[in-house]
Amino acid sequence: MPLVEGITYAHEHTTIDLSSLKHTEDTNLNCFEETVKEYKKLYEKGVRNVVDVTVRGMKRNPEYVQRVAEASGMNILQSTGWYQDKFLPEYIYEKSVEELAQMMMDDIQKGIDGTSIKAELIGEIGTSKNEMTERERKVFEAAVFAQKETGVPITTHTTLGTYGKEQVEFFKEQGADLSKIVIGHVDLTGDTQYVLDLLKEGVYVEFDTVGKENYMPDATRLEMLKAIEKAGYTDRVFLSMDITRRSHLEYKDGLGYSFLLDSFIPLLREGGLSEEFIQKMLVDNPRTFYPSY
Repeated sequence: MPLVEGITYAHEHTTIDLSSLKHTEDTNLNCFEETVKEYKKLYEKGVRNVVDVTVRGMKRNPEYVQRVAEASGMNILQSTGWYQDKFLPEYIYEKSVEELAQMMMDDIQKGIDGTSIKAELIGEIGTSKNEMTERERKVFEAAVFAQKETGVPITTHTTLGTYGKEQVEFFKEQGADLSKIVIGHVDLTGDTQYVLDLLKEGVYVEFDTVGKENYMPDATRLEMLKAIEKAGYTDRVFLSMDITRRSHLEYKDGLGYSFLLDSFIPLLREGGLSEEFIQKMLVDNPRTFYPSY
């Protein structure tokens, strides 16, 4: 489903299971009722879209996500692709770039995993900390191939914000459409100039780990956003929380999805960010980037 009018959370996981490598059930996010309850709460606050970036290797479940959408009223965009190296299946080595691209194009044009639910975007495709492995490069090449064929946007994962500039250089070398690419997790750099350098290339960026102060204080995110607004790059920034664990949810006394609107946006206002920039990040910029009615 394309975006509908309203607020968009640009980088989330309605369900995700990384427990096979993380070795904790906390990373098996399959809390249907609790997720529906939180999405309904978001809906009451004006949120209408969630961009779900759960891809192969994360135990994506398109029908589960569709059931959450139907039960909550939320419009959820689903995605295709693969994650970073340690979550990649062995067949990445065996299949050609064209074969991998075709798998993504089938998800986009026919339906995900044999369902009628079509992917609206590619990613989050990822790089490892400070590097792009051989298998990751193959996924990125296939993603560009599929983007050129389908026109859908690409969203990326940068491990702790690293290797974002190199991702952009790769996309430039491959002739990808930079206006349809968003570099993820850039708030984790804590480096405003780094993010400005990305924006100057014409890509979008995400401040998508809001509330995760064990990685980066929200006060730092505020200062970075103030500098971005001052520099005039307000048209290509998204916001989200990247909730991936049960302990992130309200029923486990976590921050919950509403933290972004209830706590972070007031912080931005108090810190002097303009209403225009806030509106752009929540509503206008995602609507420009993603397919919409």
